[in-house]
Amino acid sequence: MKKILERELKHIYGGIILFFYYMKWPIVIGLPVLYLYLGYERNIFLDILWVLCIILIIKDFVTMYLRYRRGEKIWK
Repeated sequence: MKKILERELKHIYGGIILFFYYMKWPIVIGLPVLYLYLGYERNIFLDILWVLCIILIIKDFVTMYLRYRRGEKIWK
């Protein structure tokens, strides 16, 4: 039972990583467009998701800057 649970948690973790890798920019750009121009109602869950995506984008830029300062390749 423990092995099955570990395997399923790894699948969920991998899915979350892929979701945020590919969806952070469309969420950050698209959510304000939905709210400001298309008149969607505010949703606290989408707001939290938007803030989380902003944090991940800032982390990406900080990591890229630190790699540049150390003389490493920016994109691995």
